[in-house]
Amino acid sequence: MKIKEKTFGVLSNGKKALLFTVSNGNMSFSVTNYGCIITSIVVPSQKGKKDDIALGYSTLDGYIRNGPFFGALVGRYANRISNASFSLTGNRYELTKNENTTCLHGGKPGYHKMIWNAESFSNTRESGVLFRRTSKDGEQGFPGNLDMKISYSLTAENDIIIRYNAKTDAPTPVNLTNHTYFNLAGHDSGNVLDHQVQLFCDRYVPVDAHAIPSGEILDVAGTPFDFRSPKAIGKDIDGIPGGFDHNWEINRAGAGPNPVAGVFDPSSGRTLTVYSTQPGVQFYTGNFLAGEIGKNGESYGKNAGFCLETQHFPDSPNRPEFPDSILLPGDHYRQQTIWHFDFE
Repeated sequence: MKIKEKTFGVLSNGKKALLFTVSNGNMSFSVTNYGCIITSIVVPSQKGKKDDIALGYSTLDGYIRNGPFFGALVGRYANRISNASFSLTGNRYELTKNENTTCLHGGKPGYHKMIWNAESFSNTRESGVLFRRTSKDGEQGFPGNLDMKISYSLTAENDIIIRYNAKTDAPTPVNLTNHTYFNLAGHDSGNVLDHQVQLFCDRYVPVDAHAIPSGEILDVAGTPFDFRSPKAIGKDIDGIPGGFDHNWEINRAGAGPNPVAGVFDPSSGRTLTVYSTQPGVQFYTGNFLAGEIGKNGESYGKNAGFCLETQHFPDSPNRPEFPDSILLPGDHYRQQTIWHFDFE
């Protein structure tokens, strides 16, 4: 296992962004302390050809813009909060409206636009990078000081493990996830509509035209949301206005990590299997990509990548019927997601 560190760039305020590359000899990933952003995942194909399967940018300047949230850590509350507000402990909290009247991925300032403290680590099982940051009371409009530790690591078994840890001094919603866009054929290979996807989920959360949940959790049987058996992303996508951008309820056999999803790319033979302790997963098919210029000048069009954002349900602070997303003082937020890659 190897970890390399270099300067990725310097922000206008003089702060330095670092880039860490972690390799196990078979595959590697790179992550920067600017927003805890995963900038690349290099994996061999069935025939041994190595490709970068994560959408993103070649330089720090791209990530400073990063409208699509490529590779980003998002929080304090990932996904959407309706009307950019919620009530908690008798108080009303107003957040940033950054998608119509909605607060998306915590609003502003985004966690993906901040420098995090970072240090590499290595043990007998894995090597990676640990990031730390305190989100101050009132940042983005959320209550409480939130102390966070996020680690990204790689094992010899080709697992990328993301661990999320947080503590607070006041009740607050917490929902942290990573927003990597995958294209298992390679970031520059076109759309992902032929990727075969299986979701270990019997139910999904319907949403309105603004992607806000109705509060229902419905069976996937007989709907385009049924991915219980592997099927191509493109098979039923035309039946969903705009494409898939929904939360599924993960079938839970225990505390986890539970199986979440399996994705197979027939052109490269690569497989991604996802496990998580989280209750939900947002399956997003890159519907809003429209020619974003990424690595090496590549133009990412609609459906150029997919996301599997393990998470609490969207708008949970306003939906008592959803799994509880409130972190209390004295409690410890612990979540873990594993991406296992197979290319043999």
